[in-house]
Amino acid sequence: MGALGPAVDPREDAVPERAALVYRTRLPVRIWHWINALCILVMLMSGATIFNAHPRLYWGAYGANPDSAWLEIGNQGQRGFLRIGELEIGTTGLLGWTEHSTRAFPPLVTIPNYYSLAEGRQWHFFFAWVLVISALAYLVYALLSGHLRRNLGLSREERRLSHIWHDIKQHARLRFPTGEAARGYNPLQKMAYLGVILVVLPLVVLTGMTMSPTLNAAFPWLLDIFGGRQSARSIHFLCAAAFCAFILVHLVMVVLAGPFNELRSMTTGWYRLPPARKGEK
Repeated sequence: MGALGPAVDPREDAVPERAALVYRTRLPVRIWHWINALCILVMLMSGATIFNAHPRLYWGAYGANPDSAWLEIGNQGQRGFLRIGELEIGTTGLLGWTEHSTRAFPPLVTIPNYYSLAEGRQWHFFFAWVLVISALAYLVYALLSGHLRRNLGLSREERRLSHIWHDIKQHARLRFPTGEAARGYNPLQKMAYLGVILVVLPLVVLTGMTMSPTLNAAFPWLLDIFGGRQSARSIHFLCAAAFCAFILVHLVMVVLAGPFNELRSMTTGWYRLPPARKGEK
């Protein structure tokens, strides 16, 4: 055994590992993250059911089948298609026509998993209220605790175009922050989160309100802001598409950065800093 070299005390290796474990995500942020994830998933799937009732989008105050739609998901026989303006993309087996459905969105991605506009609206509106209440609670916490400024606000250096471009190139090369640089969010993360919290989420709520005839009576100015109910519906759909894109990129980044470490951070708050690269702190 002596030829193998001196025995290593396992406690000596454990010290730097423990030192690299930091408390990165506070409890209110973790709670809001998972509530937000559940609400958005249910709302996207129930929203797909609602969209199936009339799978065409318009700009302006009015829209019906004879009117010119800027987006349509449908089928011609057993051929599904997505039409955006003059561009038509075949979507057979995915959208418009599948083996089990001739709806725009198939049952696999809808709630309920059969067509029921009434039930789809019930699911959608209930989780919309949960989303709004949790978002307001999170915003109050983020402002009062300084989380919004301290963890999501961009520093003067991070606002420089050269710094942002460098961060984009690093992500394109799959070179993520390491060491102390990984303790907080990087500029691209901050911009993405701020865009969702301060732009996409408010737009989703306000355009959703604009599509409600009851709320139109209470807030008629919403129709003027968004240019009519059909324009609000189109913006609502585009915001949902933005959520889908954000979720897809977010999940890919989690997998590439180390899913166990990222999930631990978002469930327990503790995050193990990746070892710094040579020459980095």
